[in-house]
Amino acid sequence: MRKSTLVLATAAVLPFSLAACTEKTTASDGDIVVTATDDSCDVSATTGTTGSSTFQVTNNGSKVTEFYVFAEGDRAMGEVENIGPGLTRQLIVSLPEAATYQLACKPGMVGTGIRQDFVVTGDSQAATDESGQLTEAADGYRRYIRSQIVALQDTAAQFVAAVQSGNVDQAKALFPIARTYYERIEPEAESFGELDPKLDLREADLEPGQVWTGFHRLEKDLWVTGLQPDTNAVADQLLEDIQYLADQVNAEDYTIDPTKIAGDAQGLLDEISTSKITGEEDIFSHTDLWDFQANVDGSQAAIAALNPILQERNPELAQRIADRFADLDAALAQFRVGDGFVYYDTVTEAQRQELSRKIDALSAEVSQVQEVVAGQ
Repeated sequence: MRKSTLVLATAAVLPFSLAACTEKTTASDGDIVVTATDDSCDVSATTGTTGSSTFQVTNNGSKVTEFYVFAEGDRAMGEVENIGPGLTRQLIVSLPEAATYQLACKPGMVGTGIRQDFVVTGDSQAATDESGQLTEAADGYRRYIRSQIVALQDTAAQFVAAVQSGNVDQAKALFPIARTYYERIEPEAESFGELDPKLDLREADLEPGQVWTGFHRLEKDLWVTGLQPDTNAVADQLLEDIQYLADQVNAEDYTIDPTKIAGDAQGLLDEISTSKITGEEDIFSHTDLWDFQANVDGSQAAIAALNPILQERNPELAQRIADRFADLDAALAQFRVGDGFVYYDTVTEAQRQELSRKIDALSAEVSQVQEVVAGQ
């Protein structure tokens, strides 16, 4: 879950879409300027018209922040994360339907954020997809998401059964396997309100009085404290929250925008570079490398869904991304042991830095995909 305060180097399309999320230092005419601090979120405009809106988000605070555009029900339609102090990031969100959305800055990347309404008016601006490529990409990625949910439910049920039977060794072995299927699709869980914190919040990110549930609470019980009186209840809650996620992505009206798929690909790499590379994600079990590989797998799947579009519009970028993925996969392979990986506390600082460089190189290429898919 991206909660770290560290920064390291419809047919064709959904009603809402994330387009670009890149570094940018100056605003163009028509851009909406967002100035975030540790306790404020000032926006230069609170209304817009249907179509694309471009936000230039500057962090003038002392904490890493995030910026979100939420639709009804706290569905995240666009987001830019890990904006360090002094940095400006760009977010382009397509809002083709008139509605009231919410803009939110999240200083420290925790909580529900500092929010305000953003009212969009105008006629529907439905996207066209004459070639069918956008529809094909969305359909393919949706199938992938749903397949991972099936595997997540199955492996999580096995993991919970081991926990509740008191078989700690088996539960420890199943922990990183069940998490693999979640980590491949975590950006989609982040789209559904506070679901991701329920499933994946780390102890270091708990707010005062917040109830800790999810994978990492069970991780601590298994590796550190021993099973607790409420461990079984926490395990039951994990399955309930996974079921809620399954219900959302299996709903008939669940669709995903191809440009947001590109955002997911980038977000999954950010997962590694901002929290996992330091070892702070699976701090009790040191199973971080399972998460690394899962994030890379998910990012690759997202890019694969978009590959026909990339091949047509920017084949050189498509090849560079393929090469970077191959390079990173090879680097991760050196840490494999059987069907799993070595524990991350055995990985040296030099090896971590090398992995970080390869992830950054890949991320720099993947960051260009959103604009290509959005046709900008």
